[in-house]
Amino acid sequence: MERMALDSTALTWIRYLPEQRILQVSLRTGRDYEYRDVPLSIYRELLAAESKGRYYNRHIRNNFPFREVR
Repeated sequence: MERMALDSTALTWIRYLPEQRILQVSLRTGRDYEYRDVPLSIYRELLAAESKGRYYNRHIRNNFPFREVR
């Protein structure tokens, strides 16, 4: 799946890899993260959220195993 640019003050783009259940997130701070074991429903809810940054902070950040990507 291609990167999806977001209209968000917190997130630049996201990409979801459904076979691996990996969500890649690029923050406006310049830091990039890869979250593992993320269900497709979470990705879809993030895309539909009125505030992408708020959804990310409440439902993704610190809720899934992750690593920073450099």
